[in-house]
Amino acid sequence: MGSALVAGGAAIAFTAVSAVPAGAAEGGVSFSNVKVNGGKPIVIGVKEEVVVHATYRMTTRLKHDPGVVVFPYRGSLESGDQLWNTIENSDCKVVNRAKGICDYEEWLYIDPRHYDFGNEDAGAWKTAGRVWLAGAKHDIDDVKVPLQVKRATRVTVNASPEPVRKGRTLTVTGKVTRANWDTHTYQAYAGRTVSLQFKAAGAKAYTTVRKVKSNKTGVLRTTVKATRSGTWRWVYYGNTTSGAKASAGDYVVVR
Repeated sequence: MGSALVAGGAAIAFTAVSAVPAGAAEGGVSFSNVKVNGGKPIVIGVKEEVVVHATYRMTTRLKHDPGVVVFPYRGSLESGDQLWNTIENSDCKVVNRAKGICDYEEWLYIDPRHYDFGNEDAGAWKTAGRVWLAGAKHDIDDVKVPLQVKRATRVTVNASPEPVRKGRTLTVTGKVTRANWDTHTYQAYAGRTVSLQFKAAGAKAYTTVRKVKSNKTGVLRTTVKATRSGTWRWVYYGNTTSGAKASAGDYVVVR
């Protein structure tokens, strides 16, 4: 990890620049090979700071300052919202000095407890790359990498009775909740279609038994016939604003 720490000034986060700064520049800089969070959605809970890993290549022959960054943005490049608290990046790993090609590695921090972070920040974002040039100018580009930012979900499970006699009814319950970034709590997630899955003793994989919709308090409930020992779990596959999540497994012995 390099020593450069980019904070954009004192406590800049989720910023909205009101106008194009004096000295803004375009051209002479290009970003490529941009990968953010391994291409996966950025899923954020209610208290824990999230660290998003990114790698990218920048090409320029222009003189520039340390602290090259990529970050999520919405709206226009110059006046839209940006989604980050601090960014830590590596030094330039020179690929071709004559052509000004450098590879970078970056760690972008997002804190859901920030005052300007809320439920409206879930959904689709784009990715920008920015470098500060000599003379207080800068270059900022859309690097054509879409991002999904999602509210974390939690799912619980309980199968009873334990143990159960073969052929008897087994009741499987659970609850699905979702992070509320406005209140910093997990709240019931109603009307979600969640898959009940079973893995028989000795099996390597789960299979879906049925799908159940959560009620108004997020509760899941269904009954099945007990045929063999194994592990039960609920799986919610997420949507455009909510992350996917599987519950822990509940092993039930069938006698």
